Amino acid sequence: MKPWERPPQRRRYLGALAAAFGLVATLLAAGPAAATPDPGDAPHKERVTKSQQSEARAAIEKGDIPGVDQIVHSRNVSHLINIPKQDLKGVNSDLAFQGKYAFAGNYDGFVIYDISRPKSPKIVSQVLCPGSQNDVSVSGDLLFLSTDSSRSDNSCNSTTQPATEKSSWEGMKVFDISDKRNPEYVAAVETSCGSHTHTLVPERKDVYIYVSSYAPSATFPDCQPPHDGISVIKVPRKAPEKAAVIDFPVLFPDGGNPGGPTNPGVSQTTGCHDLTTFPQLKLAAGACMGDGILLDIADPAKPRVIDRVEDNVNFSFWHSATFNERGSKVVFTDELGGGGAATCNTEVGHDRGADGIYDIVGKGDRRKLVFRSYFKIPRHQADTENCVAHNGSLIPAKGRDIMVQAWYQGGVSIWDFTDSDRPKEIGYFERGPLSSDALVTGGAWSAYYYNGYIYSNDIEKGFDVLKIHDRRTDSADSVRLRELNTQTQPDYR
Repeated sequence: MKPWERPPQRRRYLGALAAAFGLVATLLAAGPAAATPDPGDAPHKERVTKSQQSEARAAIEKGDIPGVDQIVHSRNVSHLINIPKQDLKGVNSDLAFQGKYAFAGNYDGFVIYDISRPKSPKIVSQVLCPGSQNDVSVSGDLLFLSTDSSRSDNSCNSTTQPATEKSSWEGMKVFDISDKRNPEYVAAVETSCGSHTHTLVPERKDVYIYVSSYAPSATFPDCQPPHDGISVIKVPRKAPEKAAVIDFPVLFPDGGNPGGPTNPGVSQTTGCHDLTTFPQLKLAAGACMGDGILLDIADPAKPRVIDRVEDNVNFSFWHSATFNERGSKVVFTDELGGGGAATCNTEVGHDRGADGIYDIVGKGDRRKLVFRSYFKIPRHQADTENCVAHNGSLIPAKGRDIMVQAWYQGGVSIWDFTDSDRPKEIGYFERGPLSSDALVTGGAWSAYYYNGYIYSNDIEKGFDVLKIHDRRTDSADSVRLRELNTQTQPDYR
């Protein structure tokens, strides 16, 4: 959960009539907006102490950190372009890719960019459809959008409504993107506790969606505890309007990590934050609040856990997972402070708010996740900068395990974990703090490598395109994908 979000407010699907007549997306380029963005989705801002302000200013003056909004990067990284936010003013979130297009989530909807010329991307369309986080993915002619904020109904004209009301709705939305200039909203599926994120397992006739959600409450009619699993949705490609939840597999029969006070500072497991599937290997890795899990997805409709790990010393909130190219390692991220805290500093240290590198050892159902080391960016960040490990992807360099990753105001880090015990940063891009007087939530939400370039969605600054020139990553330039959802890991080989 991000610091500017309130506890998820749960909603109920309003029935076939709403599905047939209420699913209208607003294309901003086509005329006045019929919906209005949520007023509560502005980035979080809080005052810091005078001592912290003085330290931030002193660090800028000494050159220890960049100045406010100043861009810096390593010699092997080039910043090609930034496209500021246009009509969608909400928080920028995740990214997906298909052909010459990038799809950028925003708490107010999503934007489609033409990236056929990475140095000069063009906005193709902007769709106003409020509902945080608007986590986005694509498969064929379909785009999927997560809604994890309680809404008055399932339309793009909905307004906020308390989760305590049974008529409220949240879950998955489905768009037809065969015409990129005019996406069409075609289906909605309510899911238990909404959809904070989602993950695809695409097949020829159907797309399976694993829906991650959490934070149940006895006061939420559609999000009752316990909530120890994920929703599985089946979407027929030729009839997406028939999309429906087909199962809710329980991943934690024992309830998962109890969190505090048993494990102080650790989140209680009440669902999953994010899963990454590796369809070629029939594997998935789940980051589930207080637990990390490895799953067998040979039957995509019935994922099952084959190993589970906890780190009650240094991990606070298991946030996301990334396999290496061979599927022999998993990088789990810890979102200490929920993405809104200054955790890249001496006080927090190197092992908390970091990545955890795990090797996968053994075969079949005897496979185990074995911890090797932590990685955290080595660059100093001020106490006015929210910074913690967040969304990233592999750079498919031959013979190496290299990842590009967003760290909010810590910027974009490129790091090598070929040696699981000795990871190291090999490149970076970042901006100086948004403010030296207050902690204003911002920075890179996601940073992914796609067909030779790095694309980043910055919460406040917009869409960035980067290029890395390095002998360790140059071999990745020849890898070309037709589609990339980083939570559905491709077989780069």
